Amino acid sequence: MKLPLARQFTGNGPQLEAMSRPSSAGAGGGGLGAGKAGGGKHGGSGGAAAAAAAAVAAAAAAAAAAGVGSVAGSGSATPSSAVSLTAAGLPGQSPELTALFECPVCFDYVLPPILQCQAGHLVCNPCRQKLSCCPTCRGPLTPSIRNLAMEKVASTLPFPCKYSSAGCLLTLHHSEKPDHEEVCEFRPYTCPCPGATCKWHGSLEAVMPHLMHAHKSITTLQGEDIVFLATDINLPGAVDWVMMQSCFSHHFMLVLEKQEKYEGHQQFFAVVLLIGTRKQAENFAYRLELNGNRRRLTWEATPRSIHDGVAAAIMNSDCLVFDTSIAHLFADNGNLGINVTISMC
Repeated sequence: MKLPLARQFTGNGPQLEAMSRPSSAGAGGGGLGAGKAGGGKHGGSGGAAAAAAAAVAAAAAAAAAAGVGSVAGSGSATPSSAVSLTAAGLPGQSPELTALFECPVCFDYVLPPILQCQAGHLVCNPCRQKLSCCPTCRGPLTPSIRNLAMEKVASTLPFPCKYSSAGCLLTLHHSEKPDHEEVCEFRPYTCPCPGATCKWHGSLEAVMPHLMHAHKSITTLQGEDIVFLATDINLPGAVDWVMMQSCFSHHFMLVLEKQEKYEGHQQFFAVVLLIGTRKQAENFAYRLELNGNRRRLTWEATPRSIHDGVAAAIMNSDCLVFDTSIAHLFADNGNLGINVTISMC
């Protein structure tokens, strides 16, 4: 049987060979591949303070309807129940009320702790750290002045997810927004190839076209059961091997990385990523197996979504991990074969 070759990686990196074993999904070779990359502004002076006074009154009914109470004098509020609402928002909420919290620099929302300039203008904390003066009145931003009234109003309102324009319909209490936005399925996807060279980002539907256009050297094999053969594993330094596997009408990215997670201790990390959402990934399982010389090492797990990426898996050791001494037990003339099996749950 003639074996398909997958050759990729820029520079003098290693080559990757892949052998497809018979499977119910058939066999064949594709040609994908990648390598290592070693609004509006607030009004005039005192505008925010004046708006806050009106907003407090307007938000009182909303707070009562939502069951949210503020802690008197603390400048913060604690919801009496979790706030995770649909786009309809709270009763009594208006776009004008939420717009009062718009940052004049990035147009995201100014959320507690809320600081103002001496004239009462607001700017979000991330932008404030980069500024030397108020972007609205050019007045000084120091000393820091806390706007407790606006913080109380913010604690009564649901705020849209920052990815609402991409389709997310959730509105959340300000304390829930950061955690949700870290895992929001509408957050733009970055290029899943290891390394930092490719800066592409876009929708999930655009990931595979991007890989086929920008990373043509990655090989795609068909079938749920293949062999991932990494050559020249003894090359020094950090090295990546990448391959695509297509089965069950989905695409999976197989990544083997060699790096020093701890100084002076080189390790190999192997993981499978789904070109899809976290929810879709839950429908699959994968098995990685090193087998040879009367030894066997196996790892089974749910594939990670490319939203999570390879780095998170390596950081948490949520992947097949083995050091160079283990790799040499299974290697043949510097080449390491990993059996990869994808199954549906």
